[in-house]
Amino acid sequence: MRLTPEQVAIIKQTTDEIFGDDVSVKLFGSRLDDHVRGGDIDLLVESPSLIENKMDRMLTLTARLQLRLGDQPIDILVVDPRTPLNPVHRHAMQTAITL
Repeated sequence: MRLTPEQVAIIKQTTDEIFGDDVSVKLFGSRLDDHVRGGDIDLLVESPSLIENKMDRMLTLTARLQLRLGDQPIDILVVDPRTPLNPVHRHAMQTAITL
């Protein structure tokens, strides 16, 4: 995994601030491969309960992470019980690791 312990802590803390501590945040995509360079940070936020204002929270998380981690590309998927799952969601859920 190509995130430092400090980056992981920032991602977890910031996600908890915005979504609460009942969600899980996971990393998927190219940052899982230690042999690849570059790439964006792909995050999957999963909630067992419905998330109100999901899009606003996702945008807030993206902005805060860019401020705290530096200006780098961050992609975030947010899944709650009413999210219609598409192939990208399914792939992320199958390959992601919990931070």
